[in-house]
Amino acid sequence: VQLQASGGGLVQAGGSLRLSCAASGRTFSNNALGWFRQTPGKEREFVAHISWNGRATYYADSVKGRFTISRDYAANTVYLQMNSLRPEDTAVYYCAAGRRPYGSGNRSDFGSWGQGTQVTVSS
Repeated sequence: VQLQASGGGLVQAGGSLRLSCAASGRTFSNNALGWFRQTPGKEREFVAHISWNGRATYYADSVKGRFTISRDYAANTVYLQMNSLRPEDTAVYYCAAGRRPYGSGNRSDFGSWGQGTQVTVSS
């Protein structure tokens, strides 16, 4: 099982990026999918998750209204559209597959992790 994140990069404040995370080796159609992020010296923090059927999404307060999580079942991929980016969004972003159909903000509820993609927002 492998999760491959991509789409990170350098962007100016106010700009947008779209992260993708493709799963291979198995399908996650019955699992929640999520995004977390981490900066040096800090704990990995929750960003967003989406339920197995795509009908329920949840966001950290810091990204609510700016980020949108979605999933494509045919492509076995989860996306994170990030708009109105701020310097404080700078981090390594990780995708993860949940252990159950509905996600949470807890890292322990996610069992498979991607390798991370760097997002840098300049002021």
